[in-house]
Amino acid sequence: MPAVPATPNVGWVLIEIAVLLGFGCLSGVTTVLFGFGGGFITVPVVYAFALAGPGHALGAMHVAVATSTAVMVVNAGSATLAQLRTGRLRREYLWPLIAFIGLGALLGSFAATAAGESVLRWLFVAYLALTIVDSVVRKGFVNRREDAEPRALGGFTTTAGGTGIGAVASFLGVGGSVLTVPLMRRKGLPMADATALANPLSLPVAVIGTAVYAFAATGTSPGDAHLGYIDLVAAGALLCGSLPTIAVTRRVVGRIPDRVHAIAYLALLAAALIAVVVRQ
Repeated sequence: MPAVPATPNVGWVLIEIAVLLGFGCLSGVTTVLFGFGGGFITVPVVYAFALAGPGHALGAMHVAVATSTAVMVVNAGSATLAQLRTGRLRREYLWPLIAFIGLGALLGSFAATAAGESVLRWLFVAYLALTIVDSVVRKGFVNRREDAEPRALGGFTTTAGGTGIGAVASFLGVGGSVLTVPLMRRKGLPMADATALANPLSLPVAVIGTAVYAFAATGTSPGDAHLGYIDLVAAGALLCGSLPTIAVTRRVVGRIPDRVHAIAYLALLAAALIAVVVRQ
């Protein structure tokens, strides 16, 4: 990404909006196909632009995470409605797991507002790296037996696991799909079902996180296009790109071979990891 001017002018703002529209389209694809809700796409790009604008004073990584959660509310909600018609949203995997994810999200959001910039950034990197390694090393993610019967979630996984997923996801602004998708895969679900479930399971993280970040930041004014930590211009541009793409991409869900779908999921995580590491 090119160097950002110290004081963004109109031309640079237009470039920023155009880039964000493009990444918004990409986040729409990843929301439907991978259940990301946009977090892994939006956090690196918003972080890069926030370093140059008012977000730098607030804390660029905090702005990136907050804006990601706001975009995720709309993206995950739209994808959930689209997936309802496919029959892939299995109730036994949604409830009561979603309630414990919401509890964890509340704890994680408050913790994130108190965390330092470097801590937030490097935890995001560690989170991605560990997930990639775990999914490659442990059996059951990339290669799933065609005759595998889905297994129920245990009580500990639902309660403690759900709370942990919500806390980590809201702390890092990533929605939780990076934890819920591998979890569902190890319970024997195909990628199409695992990623479909990731969207409704991301909603409590997104809603709670957005509410906390919207009122957490100090020193903002009505004229700086921020609601708390949330960059309203960036969020609007991202959503203008993502929403039409969600409507189109939902038509191809289920047509991708399961193993290809799983490998693509890991490749996108690796790309997000590289993007955050190289951006100083």
